[in-house]
Amino acid sequence: MPSAPRPAVKGAALLLLAAGLTACSVLAVSGERTPDSGRPTVRPPREVLLSAAQRLDDVGGARVQLVEEGPAGRRSASGTVSWGAHDAADLTVTDELGTGRLSGRDGVLDLGYPGAAPKRAERADAESLDSRASAAGRGGWAGGWMTGLVSNPGGQMHSMALAGKLSSLGGEQLNGGTVAHYRGTASVEDFFAADEGLGPERLAAVVGYHRQRGVTGVGYDFWVAPGDRLLRVRSTFQGTAGAVVTTTEVAEPVEPGAESGAAEPGAGPSAVQPSGPEPVPGPAPGSAPAAVPVG
Repeated sequence: MPSAPRPAVKGAALLLLAAGLTACSVLAVSGERTPDSGRPTVRPPREVLLSAAQRLDDVGGARVQLVEEGPAGRRSASGTVSWGAHDAADLTVTDELGTGRLSGRDGVLDLGYPGAAPKRAERADAESLDSRASAAGRGGWAGGWMTGLVSNPGGQMHSMALAGKLSSLGGEQLNGGTVAHYRGTASVEDFFAADEGLGPERLAAVVGYHRQRGVTGVGYDFWVAPGDRLLRVRSTFQGTAGAVVTTTEVAEPVEPGAESGAAEPGAGPSAVQPSGPEPVPGPAPGSAPAAVPVG
């Protein structure tokens, strides 16, 4: 008959169990506790993600830093974005054309680089501003980079919460505190279909764009701090040419009612220095997705 566990082994097992419970549940609780044991009530990942997405939507804006890396190279952007009744953006963008300024207000976007003629587009045609988009592709889907820059990061979390297979990866250290790490995966069709803002024609264009590049599924990682505050989003779109990984650092809240500091269209490039997290050096090897396809 098996002998009883030695006290030291039993104690170590209990410590590991306690550490695991702390890592995965301390940040995924509503503040309520079970009446019998007094332990924190663990919330399902879907509930946490939907709550965090709603919180960010209610805040109405954020400072963001984005880095996209993939077969076509590296891009980055930083600045402020607001959404709601009066959307606005003021971002410094660095890509294959150099460092420029993307500004927007009430559905109109302006992109300018030093020494080059400025480009303007409606928000619905943001991808036409992408230097990788051909003239024939204007109004179509060029990968989602420009759209992602001026969108609420919580939208990606909301879509994945509705359409994806979710899991909790426990607690991690980020920005000096312990945060909860969640992961979601979904098919391209299901993920984008969960975005109520996409009409049938745009949905077909987005899905078709990814299918042509061999992208069938998407993966998202979310880091959520206590109080359902989204701090980081990382998306991975794996295609036939390789993976495109986009990491977005989010710092909220923006001052209530602030217009995100967006200047009037036509102003020259500005070096936006967000007060949020430090610039992202790039995704760690083996980490998962942001809303950008293989181009």
